Amino acid sequence: MAKRVGVIGGGQLARMMTPPAINLGIELKVLAEAENSSAVMATTMVGDYTQFEVVAEFAKTVDVITFDHEHVPLEVLRKLEEAGVSVQPPSRALAFAQNKLEMRARLSALGLPMPIWAAISSAAELQEFLNDNGGVCILKTPIGGYDGKGVRVINTIEDAADWLEPAMLGSVGGSLLAEEKVNFSRELAQLSARTPSGEFATWPLVQTVQANGVCSEVMSPAPGADQATLERAAEIARGVADGLGVTGVLAVELFETPNGRLLINELAMRPHNSGHFSIEGSTTSQFEQHLRAVLDLPLGSTAPTQSHSVMVNLLGVDDKHDFVSSYEQVLAQHPSANVHTYGKAPRAGRKMGHVTVVGQSSADVLAEARATAQALLQG
Repeated sequence: MAKRVGVIGGGQLARMMTPPAINLGIELKVLAEAENSSAVMATTMVGDYTQFEVVAEFAKTVDVITFDHEHVPLEVLRKLEEAGVSVQPPSRALAFAQNKLEMRARLSALGLPMPIWAAISSAAELQEFLNDNGGVCILKTPIGGYDGKGVRVINTIEDAADWLEPAMLGSVGGSLLAEEKVNFSRELAQLSARTPSGEFATWPLVQTVQANGVCSEVMSPAPGADQATLERAAEIARGVADGLGVTGVLAVELFETPNGRLLINELAMRPHNSGHFSIEGSTTSQFEQHLRAVLDLPLGSTAPTQSHSVMVNLLGVDDKHDFVSSYEQVLAQHPSANVHTYGKAPRAGRKMGHVTVVGQSSADVLAEARATAQALLQG
């Protein structure tokens, strides 16, 4: 009998789990938030994932529950687990993905490297943190932020006045997260996967480039990373996965400082933008590996298929350009590029798709990926 995986969330991550599920003979079912979601091809139910009754009904149709995003209320997941449903990653791990303050506290207890941080619940506490950290900090809402949302650079108390209002503080649990503004030389990401029985695998460390708080490019492997850096990044990912009890794919976003230190920035407990290159660039993509991991199947090889892979995101520019309706000429001009579109309604800044190019020359694949993305943008 085919194994059945249920994915909560109908976004592009669920969409990209569909081909490997078909290849492995896995029955993929998606609980989408709305009709005609990105993952419409695998959607078997539409409903409100914040309602236990909805999720419990969906869970009856599958062998394991996993996620396209980390926003399902913990109380819903805990009730599922109490009823005997396999939830991967489990609620005890997702608690740290849903609350950045809890994540920082747990990682600190594990002795993992991070920026200086503090919980902030008053103007006086924020001013003290600014005074201790060069007069500037990064302030984050501990819950609900993503892709640059819920993040501010703070130089004065006035920069955060609205966030320090009692109503705002109450809506995020009573405290904000302040972090030192790290002087980093570049941003990296370490992707890994872990099964419930403890098997663990990593992909090559990648370099990520951000634009307006959103990932725009990923280069695999990270250019110029030495063996010590590669080993340290993998060690950090293993420490996070084991220490937090993460199952499935885990992305650890990292800052690399000028002196070579690695500091944990953010975590994602699901397939991640930094791993999209793996569809063409790895023996086992992050999407196949996630399915293997949550089902506790043997993990696949993460060896690269070519020496270099580059992924460029296709970010929306307005409410009309979908990157699909006029791409025939682009495909003809760039036959070595792999174009992925997400079936989303156009919107400025929205992740509409991505382009991946693999090859033997890092300069060539980067240039080709950028050229393809630019041609699609102009089309």
